[in-house]
Amino acid sequence: MPSILFVCLGNICRSPTAEAVFRRYAAEAGLNVHIDSAGTSGAHSGENPDRRSIAAGKIRGYSFSGQTSRRVTKTDFYDFDYILAMDESNLRNLRKVKPADAITEPQLFLKFASDIDVVEVPDPYYGGVSGFDHVLDLIEAACVGLIADIKANA
Repeated sequence: MPSILFVCLGNICRSPTAEAVFRRYAAEAGLNVHIDSAGTSGAHSGENPDRRSIAAGKIRGYSFSGQTSRRVTKTDFYDFDYILAMDESNLRNLRKVKPADAITEPQLFLKFASDIDVVEVPDPYYGGVSGFDHVLDLIEAACVGLIADIKANA
């Protein structure tokens, strides 16, 4: 069973959104996958996703049920087939903590979004509601490509 870990800074906005979106997309595609999210910072450990992420996702029919923030661990590099960072900063942070003998190499999530011209999912935390909608647009596009990649490598 393929396993996917979505990673942002605090694991309260972008990565829980990616987890919620991908959970639905994978179910609709009939994929049996393990999905989780984490942050490179432990500042919000144990917290629920940001209420604005939940609200924006709920409008599009996504569920954030059961999600709580956690920090990336070294074992994640052995337990997940895909470790997908939302931006370059978190990708650098992941590479700093990645064990030398780790199985999985972290990569940028938006590399799977072939129809967009940005490489990072921007952090909507300090912006307005429209930022959360933009994040959803980017994540949905990347989820389509990730599903195709998983199917191609099955």
